[in-house]
Amino acid sequence: MPVMGNSLRAAALLAFVVLSILVSLLISSVQQFGAKISHFSNATLSGDEGEFESLRGALNSQLNERRKEIIPLLVFNGDDENGLLRESRRFLQHDEAQESTLDYNLWNEITHGSRKAHMDEMDCESLVDMQAVEILGSGYTKLVVKVNLAGGQPVALKLVNEKGIDMGKCVEDFKDPQGCRELVSYKLKKEMVLLQRLQHPNIIKLRGHCAGDSGGQGGRGQGGERVTVILEQGNPLQMIQLLQSPWEDRFRVCLDLVRLLHFLSHSPLGSVALLDFQPRQFVTVSGELKLTDLDDASAEETVCQTDADCSLQFPHRNFTLPCSAQGVCEGLNEKMNIYNAYRYFFTYLLPHQAPPDLTHLVDHIMNSTGELKADINQTLEAFEHILLLYKSGLHLDNLPPSIIRDYTVMRGMGTSGNVEYRCWPSYSQQGCVLSVHSAREAAYICNSHPHCSSFSLSGHKTWTGRLLASFRSGFSHLVPDETSEVYVKKTKTPETPV
Repeated sequence: MPVMGNSLRAAALLAFVVLSILVSLLISSVQQFGAKISHFSNATLSGDEGEFESLRGALNSQLNERRKEIIPLLVFNGDDENGLLRESRRFLQHDEAQESTLDYNLWNEITHGSRKAHMDEMDCESLVDMQAVEILGSGYTKLVVKVNLAGGQPVALKLVNEKGIDMGKCVEDFKDPQGCRELVSYKLKKEMVLLQRLQHPNIIKLRGHCAGDSGGQGGRGQGGERVTVILEQGNPLQMIQLLQSPWEDRFRVCLDLVRLLHFLSHSPLGSVALLDFQPRQFVTVSGELKLTDLDDASAEETVCQTDADCSLQFPHRNFTLPCSAQGVCEGLNEKMNIYNAYRYFFTYLLPHQAPPDLTHLVDHIMNSTGELKADINQTLEAFEHILLLYKSGLHLDNLPPSIIRDYTVMRGMGTSGNVEYRCWPSYSQQGCVLSVHSAREAAYICNSHPHCSSFSLSGHKTWTGRLLASFRSGFSHLVPDETSEVYVKKTKTPETPV
């Protein structure tokens, strides 16, 4: 009984917090749907009973369609890669009574939060005494809120956007706020199932969920059911900021994206397409790119009779893929993902300021993805090859070994009273800090900068393991620093005229 009480208290608190946030933070153009919800709720009480039953029947029909989208994902057999497809086909052949039984058995955990799958998984009790920090995003369907839990741990909560367009339109059509909340929440439930099935380092981690209602009636009390997805906290991907970042960080985003798309092409659900492929669907966690929106992911294969049925249409390019003997478009989901990665990410992040000795490899990736000449396996292989060369320094073999002889090295020393100059892109806005594989590459860079007279190497490294080098035009004196090395350009003795 105490556990039930805590769960209800957490659900009630969650409802209160969400409503408070909505009232105080959502923009006025979205809030107008709140008035519609109230208006149509009152109209339902006094409206024609026959009309209400008809609308409820139509709403139930849509609810059943949403269930059919999700249940095949729930019956997935992890021991058999083809188990999902077989179970999906079997489910679609069930009669209504069998569907109802299957739906009840599989739906209990997500709808009512009946158990934890893992000891560290969060539930409603984890949200008691949480503190709402800010709204991270609000859309047609969902609201994303950053909260700090009782222990100070930040997480992101995804909830139904009570003032969103999907909720408003549903209430306008069916005049049933509680039923509409249930309908709209199916997107959250589908996303939660996908997060359970598609676990990958470049997909946001599902920390848990809370399901219940403020009335304590199994999700259909006076307040209607409330479903909350608990996710790890990430930072929204800022493309403008990323465009100003060093090439190494931009390459990391593209590499993470390709690794993600490779997984999606060979996932337990089959080949998965991201139907809403936009930078806003991604966040970064400790510099690592993660997909945070999966409700528009689809593992459905496009059926066809001829190649003409397998058309991929983009604003400036169209492609036609082959129709297989089995009557499906070969690789359509995978190719759609690749080209979207090319036009939204690679085009802006990959070629600019790439290391000169890697430019030809970057150009090859741009051509093969922009023309859809490579599959995701080949694309990942090309990215991993560049990473190998970049981390190992093999692309620097053409640098003369003697270049470092132009510098005097002082180990265990740092500099003070530095005279900085700026270079772009730099890891520091106040000076010129770049990543290098070795002192030899740093010497090469310093020689190419007219203002550079010295550089320092410290123990700080980038995500690839490369060193961070600070370049400067001068300094006043040396100071002891066990983690640093200072390289000073030797002064050339002027030649005596004959």
